This record gives sequence, structure tokens and C-alpha cells, in this order.
Amino acid sequence: MKKLVLAAALTAAASTAYAGNLEEPIVEAPVVVEETRGSSSGILLPLILLVIAGAAIAAG
Repeated sequence: MKKLVLAAALTAAASTAYAGNLEEPIVEAPVVVEETRGSSSGILLPLILLVIAGAAIAAG
């Protein structure tokens, strides 16, 4: 009886594991990672704007 239950469970698991169909698989484009110059290049403009705003507040 135990073997019959085990065989039925394995058959059910094997039949639900197959989820294929006849359609062609969708192949996504590979991810391209570009190298950047450095982490400080994106902070340069905000720092300049902060210095200008500070100078304007100090002068006014």
C-alpha cells in the first residue's frame, strides 16, 4: 500500500513538473553594463550648485 501511494505521488509530481509547450522560447537580449568614469562624476554638478547657492545666501 505504501509503495502504491509513493508511486502515485511521484507520478503526480513528475506530471506537474512538465510545463512545456510547443511555442518557441523567448530569448531576451543580454544585459550590457557600461563602465563609468567614477562615482564622483555624478556629484560634481550638485556640489557646484550648492556652493553657488551658499555664496548667494552669504552675500544677500
